[in-house]
Amino acid sequence: QVQLVESGGGLVQAGGSLRLSCAASGRTFSIYTMGWFRQAPGKEREFVAAVSKSGARIYYADSVKGRFTISRDGAENTVYLQMNSLKPEDTAVYYCAADKSFAVAGPYDYWGQGTQVTVSS
Repeated sequence: QVQLVESGGGLVQAGGSLRLSCAASGRTFSIYTMGWFRQAPGKEREFVAAVSKSGARIYYADSVKGRFTISRDGAENTVYLQMNSLKPEDTAVYYCAADKSFAVAGPYDYWGQGTQVTVSS
């Protein structure tokens, strides 16, 4: 099993930045893809970004391209999401996910508990 714990969420004004972290523990050697998803109130969960084990393959949702950056520290089994130029529509609970294969938008085997990001206008 793999456990994922997110941190770094909070309240920020529009145009600001936040950095989310997700630390993996357990059978981390089995993880290939790590990704971020988000779910806004009343909406379905949506894909945000994903990165492969080596970091060579990275994918972003169109809505965050150019503003968000996903990165992965293999030694620390941690994935980050640097979010710049935040907009009120980025407000959501952000979830970290991990999978044993190359998943991109899913399905993923493991999920974190989520961290709230709120962007005020």
